[in-house]
Amino acid sequence: MEEKLRKKKEEEEEMWAEYLEQRKKQRAKEEEELRKLKERQARRKAQRAEQEAKLMEYKKKQEEQRIKEMEEKKAREAEAKRKRLEEAERKRQAMQAAKEKREQEPVKPNFVITKREGEEMPGSALGGSGFDKFANIMYARGEMGKTKEQMEEDKKAILSFRIKPLEIEGLTVEQLREKAKQLWEKIVTLESEKYDLEERQKRQDYDLKELAERQRQINRSKALKKGLDPEALQGKHPPKIQVASKYERRTDRRTFTDKRDLFSGGLEAMTDAELEKQWEERMLSFKESSRQGLPKWDPENPKNKQVSRARHVDEEEEEEIEAPVSSRRRRKRKKRRKKRKKTRRKRKRRKKKRRRRRKRRRNKGSPQNESSHLSQDIAPRPSTKPLQQVRQEWKKRTRRSDCRAPEDSLAATRALCRRTINIPHI
Repeated sequence: MEEKLRKKKEEEEEMWAEYLEQRKKQRAKEEEELRKLKERQARRKAQRAEQEAKLMEYKKKQEEQRIKEMEEKKAREAEAKRKRLEEAERKRQAMQAAKEKREQEPVKPNFVITKREGEEMPGSALGGSGFDKFANIMYARGEMGKTKEQMEEDKKAILSFRIKPLEIEGLTVEQLREKAKQLWEKIVTLESEKYDLEERQKRQDYDLKELAERQRQINRSKALKKGLDPEALQGKHPPKIQVASKYERRTDRRTFTDKRDLFSGGLEAMTDAELEKQWEERMLSFKESSRQGLPKWDPENPKNKQVSRARHVDEEEEEEIEAPVSSRRRRKRKKRRKKRKKTRRKRKRRKKKRRRRRKRRRNKGSPQNESSHLSQDIAPRPSTKPLQQVRQEWKKRTRRSDCRAPEDSLAATRALCRRTINIPHI
C-alpha cells in the first residue's frame, strides 16, 4: 500500500515538474511576443509622427498656395475692373465729344436737289435754309446710309478721342501721387454711381414684380366673383361671354343676340310676355261673349215660371246635398270601413267552406287522402267518377299551393287517373 502511494506521489511530482517546465516555456514565448509587439508599436508611433509632420507641412504649403492664388485673383479682378471703368469713361467722353462736334457742324444732306429757276426752297419763305425742319431725319438717314468702312473710321475717331494719354512724363513724385489720387477719386465716384444705379434697378424690378402680382390677384378675385375661370382676366382681352354650357349635346342654332337676351334674364321676360298674351286673349273672349247682353225677365211667362220652380227645387236639393268637407270625408271613411268589413267576412266564409270540404273529403276517403298512399304498391280499383270530376277535385286541392307539384305527387296523380278510368297499372 505504501509502495503504491509512493509511486503515485512520484508520478504527481513528475507531472507537476513537467507542467512547470511547460509553463516557463509558454511564459517566455509570451514575453517575447509582447516585446516584439511593443517594438512594433514604437516603430508605428514614430512612423505616424513622421507622417503627421509631412501632412502638416503639405497642408501649410497648400494654404499658402491658396492664399497666393486668391490674392492674384483679386489683383486680376481689380485690374480687369479698372480697365472696364477706363474703357467706359473713354467711351463716354468720345460720345460726348462726338455729340458736341455734331452739334457744331452744320447738317449736310446725303442727296442733291437741283433747284430750278423761279422756285424757292420749302423754308426760304420763313427766312430759313429749308433743312432745319428735317435735320434729324436727314442725319438718321445719313447714318443708315454709311458703309462698313465709314463706320470703322468713325469708331476709330471716337476711340482716339476717348482714350487720352496719361501724360506722366516729366512729372515729379508728388505730381504722380496727385494724379493717382485724382484717378482714384474718379474711380470711386464712378463705382458709387454704378452701385447706386444697380440698387435702384433692383428696387424698381422688385416694385414692378409686386405690382404685377397685385394686379394678378385682383383680376383673379374679380373672375371668381363673376363665376369665371381664375385665369380668365389675365390676358390682354376680356373673356368671352359664355351663353351656353360647353357640355351640351345638341348644337344651339340660335343667334348670339337671342342667346345673350336669354342669358341676361330673357327667360323670365318670355314667360311674362306669354302670360300677358294669354290674359289679353281671355279678356277679349270674355268681352265678346258678354256683348250680347242679358234677356229680359218676364215673371208672367209660363216658361219662366217652370224655370223658377225647377230652380227653387234644385236650390233646396243643393242645400240638402251640400255639406262641409269634413262630413264628406267622414262618410267616405265609413264607406271604406264597411267595405273592408265585408271583404273580411267574405274571406272568413271562404275559409270556413274550405275547411268543411276538407273534413268531408277526409271522412269519405276522398282522392286527397288516398293520394298519399298511392306511391306504394296499390292495385287499381274501378271508380264511377269521370275524369273531369277528378281533375276538378285535384285542382281544388292544389289551388292554394304557389310552387310546382313534386315528383311523388305527380306519380300519385297519374295513379289516381288510372284508377278512375279503370286502366291497369303498368
